[in-house]
Amino acid sequence: MKNKINNKLLIGLNIVLLGNLILVACKKEFLQIQPTGQLTEEVLSSKKGIEGLLVGAYSMLGGRGNYFGGASNWTNGSIQGGDANKGTNAGDFNDINPIQRFETQPTSRVVSDRWGPLYEGISRCNATLRVLAKSEDASLTAADKTRITAEARFLRGHYYFELKKSYNNVPYVDETLTSDEAIKVPNTSDIWPNIEADFQYAFDNLPETQSAVGRANKWAAAAYLGKAYLFEKKWQQAKTMFDQVISSGKTSGGAAYGLVDNYAQLFNAEFDNNKESIFAVQAAVNTGSVNNANPDFVLNFPYNTGPAGPGNCCGFFQPSFELANSFRTDANGLPLLDGSYNNAGNEVVTDQGKLSNEAFTPDAGPLDPRIDHSIGRRGIPYLDWGNFPGYDWIRDQAYAGPYAPKKYIYYKSQEGTLTDGSSWTRGYGAMNYVIIRFADVLLMSAEVEVELNNLARAQELVNLVRARAANAASWVKKSDGSNAANYVIGQYTTPWASQDAARTAVRFERKLELSGEGHRFFDLVRWGVADATLDAYLAYEGAKLPIALGGSSFTPNKNEYYPIPQTQIDRQGADVLNQNPGY
Repeated sequence: MKNKINNKLLIGLNIVLLGNLILVACKKEFLQIQPTGQLTEEVLSSKKGIEGLLVGAYSMLGGRGNYFGGASNWTNGSIQGGDANKGTNAGDFNDINPIQRFETQPTSRVVSDRWGPLYEGISRCNATLRVLAKSEDASLTAADKTRITAEARFLRGHYYFELKKSYNNVPYVDETLTSDEAIKVPNTSDIWPNIEADFQYAFDNLPETQSAVGRANKWAAAAYLGKAYLFEKKWQQAKTMFDQVISSGKTSGGAAYGLVDNYAQLFNAEFDNNKESIFAVQAAVNTGSVNNANPDFVLNFPYNTGPAGPGNCCGFFQPSFELANSFRTDANGLPLLDGSYNNAGNEVVTDQGKLSNEAFTPDAGPLDPRIDHSIGRRGIPYLDWGNFPGYDWIRDQAYAGPYAPKKYIYYKSQEGTLTDGSSWTRGYGAMNYVIIRFADVLLMSAEVEVELNNLARAQELVNLVRARAANAASWVKKSDGSNAANYVIGQYTTPWASQDAARTAVRFERKLELSGEGHRFFDLVRWGVADATLDAYLAYEGAKLPIALGGSSFTPNKNEYYPIPQTQIDRQGADVLNQNPGY
């Protein structure tokens, strides 16, 4: 069983309380009785108490059981980006239906449930900083104070980064404001400078390695600061950060970051905190609370049997036809960058409309091997659960298609040891969700090099990622040891002809490498291509899944961001919070 930062301190201390639960002691001596079930400032201001508050700030990374507030962004980033549709059937968790159709309203549960946990995380960071600043505990060394401040500011930077990506215009509240002042902060200021400042402080003050797995280190801060610069199109500043992570960054164990040899290990709890993991949401099972596991993905298992079954859950997050087709390669093993992967003859053959007892032959054409680490397909081994049977593991094929997610799914051999069956489903797993991994940094760095017109370096970085995918020893195999499909993947050997050609190749590589990991929608928005790309996706996918997506479209200058939750505007006032354009 894993023993990580999520539960190492959290379970022992049980002090994941917000600043507004910190009690100020009364001056009357006879009233200075510690309330039952609540924690006083005196308790929290000890070193142990402050470390507990910090762990509470970490604990919000996974959303604490909220399906939309966690860092995985399976709805916010992947479903909106076209990696997947909602899945399951039309009636189950229908709050997500408008999200995939870009018909979201300010009253949507999704936009409110995302806003709340992110600000909860910020509140916990601010509480940590406030109590730390006033602490008189002599056991807190100057080094302790610097490290705790840097970790809290790193986490605050993360939560504000997520808010910025999702809502664009949000109020910035730090530890200096009282609760009365905080609710009157408008959402009219650019918060990028605040995000940069938090990550910069973390980079300047965090150690290169940490004593506890899961704590942010200097290189996680460098990667995140580089990512912020990337979103802001500050190419040279981003390059400086990414170059340091690539050349100098070290894991918690002190080893250099790098690509793991086997792509599948990235999504397997047995190999968590490997050399590719730069910063991850830590998960642990059988601790007494399933929220210490990975609740973000608990809905996203094949329906009816196999993982989380039988009859337990849930069939959400089904990969799209369009994503599967994207793994089609040419004879040289390169992707079809002209978009022809969706053309007749190139589409991946599926069992759509076929029962599991009907004959079916899987696609025989050339495919990038990452398809079968990312998508559950009929007739292909599904981890160690046997061949994916198709229809029998799909809740409503006509509504959501023939595929199932495959990343962050637990193995049959891990049940009971790396899963937690103490709740309503067995789907609470011990796998970490990796917020930033080394391949992501390589591809972000490649983007920057393209914008700086260093095309050869960009191609070199992309080829590093593709070379790992080409490791035949890690490809999905049949029971006889042969390849499960016709895997063909190659590297780019001809120099890219232009910046535009390079951009296309790098961006497509992100789509393939990071599919289903919550990045796609935010990439499309920052590239300025969300309108055209998503309208084409919705037209193509809607023709195949008319119940779920037929007639839907993306509205530019509106759907790039969620609306500000109406509940927040009602609470704080329309004179404080301005609604986003178009809503």
